[in-house]
Amino acid sequence: MKISIECKSPLLQKSLELFLAKYLCSSKQCDIMIRDEACVGDEKCFLISSKAGSDLTKPFSKSQLILALENRYQSIVKTKSPNIEETASEEPLNFDILENRIEYLTKEYQQNILKAVKAFYEK
Repeated sequence: MKISIECKSPLLQKSLELFLAKYLCSSKQCDIMIRDEACVGDEKCFLISSKAGSDLTKPFSKSQLILALENRYQSIVKTKSPNIEETASEEPLNFDILENRIEYLTKEYQQNILKAVKAFYEK
């Protein structure tokens, strides 16, 4: 999750920068843009305000902020990526090759363990 902050309030700007230091990036690379004034038609915009229609109302805690941002990020990711369940149900999965490979590796691992145990007790 990449976040950029553009707030008119310097106090809110600095607080958000401290809370979200590990998520910050430039406005061109961000997934979410946090603002304290409404932005119309921008999917990335995350509004923090004392008004009822905002994404997060003031006052808020750090945990409330991160939870709200994670929820927004998940909704953005879901709209961008195709539904994995739909693509998986289109083709039946064949696990035969995988099962054979696991069986081979298990036998090889078992042989290596037996060699190590025998070498230990033969000393």
